Amino acid sequence: MTRQVRASAGNRPVLAVALVLTLVAGGFAAWEGRGWYAAAHDDSAAYAVQRDRALAAGEQAVQNLNTLDHRQVDQGLDLWETSTTGELHQQLVDGRKEFTSQVRTAKTVTTARVLSGAVTELDDRAGRARLLVALRITVTTPDSKSSEKDSRMLGELTRTDGRWKLSALGQAPVGGTATG
Repeated sequence: MTRQVRASAGNRPVLAVALVLTLVAGGFAAWEGRGWYAAAHDDSAAYAVQRDRALAAGEQAVQNLNTLDHRQVDQGLDLWETSTTGELHQQLVDGRKEFTSQVRTAKTVTTARVLSGAVTELDDRAGRARLLVALRITVTTPDSKSSEKDSRMLGELTRTDGRWKLSALGQAPVGGTATG
């Protein structure tokens, strides 16, 4: 019986260490769970998600509106129309027939690649945002010659049916202007 008592007494420090580690792990889990809950219910996290969604949709829409292949002009213009809303959308719909004719006559292929972008304003409640996008646009002519141009575009986005779409798009001013 003496041996059995000695074996139990030898296990007590191991049990004490295991108990302490269990309590520390439980405390850490509770602390992190509290932090996770606070972050999940923080308005700034929801705002950041909307900003990121607006930026991704805006960059894609600007790229779409600067990409068009004369061999697939109808599909390209369909994409333009699904990327836009409001007055910009109406302008594209109204000018589609004339623009299709111009692109088919020119026989060009225009592709755009987003270099960078940023949301400059976001009103999540109103569903409006503004962004700046830098692009590299490549135009290939029928004789296979191509030229590249870097461009900065300013866009306005409107959230419709839970999706961000371009409602305005224009060139951003380049360089400074003299004031006097």
